[in-house]
Amino acid sequence: MKSHLLSCLLLAAPISAQALPHCDLPRTGASATAQAEGHAAPGEGPGKGLDAATSKGMATFLQLPPASEATVLFYKSDLDPLGYVQNLSRLWAWRPEVEAAFASLRSDLTSNSSLSPRELAVLVCATAASLGDSYCALAWGKRLAQVTSPAIAATVIRASDSGDLTARDQALAAWARKVTRNPNGTTPEDVQTLRAAGLSDREIFEATTFIAFRVAFATINDALGARPDWQLAAGVPPEVLGAVTFGRRPAERRN
Repeated sequence: MKSHLLSCLLLAAPISAQALPHCDLPRTGASATAQAEGHAAPGEGPGKGLDAATSKGMATFLQLPPASEATVLFYKSDLDPLGYVQNLSRLWAWRPEVEAAFASLRSDLTSNSSLSPRELAVLVCATAASLGDSYCALAWGKRLAQVTSPAIAATVIRASDSGDLTARDQALAAWARKVTRNPNGTTPEDVQTLRAAGLSDREIFEATTFIAFRVAFATINDALGARPDWQLAAGVPPEVLGAVTFGRRPAERRN
């Protein structure tokens, strides 16, 4: 079954360093619920339900893969906890085992890291904003707002100055922006700034690796046209929603 690390989300639950993925949501469907949301039940194949919804709303640029036991389980892991299938899941359903392996790799990194959930959220928000990725900016902006405040989350996304950010927050956000925009432009002085903020060399390596993982995941989603789910956008604090002025627009709500 699909890993719980799919994140840009954990929309209803607090985040932990042990469960930090993509634009990430808890996942574990109910056919009636899926159809009520405009999606097919897991057993329906291309050309029905999910595929039709995708083509009408341009949720992604790809068609859905042929129905199989793997795709049924993959969609079900969205439907059970959420009541709908995430748009990014429509892409990763082509290779669920790759998503699971990628999620496991990220979990290996974060589960043994001393970087806090707040700091990981800061890293993703700064990375997503620098990359122009609205999907993860919305998902992780909501996460960061939950562990800090909507104003702080919006500050990180906008790259604004704020006295509410810790020295570590500020250093990590600045590092994420530099690594995302020009990894060959970093200097020893940049690393020393991280050390001066209290980060160990191990944490600096972990933060950099986490940024790279986020860039890779977001690049796949963005290049293949995954639009943020309308359900996600509807649950994001207004301050965060207003700060995300880049990337693909959220999908329209379907009746």
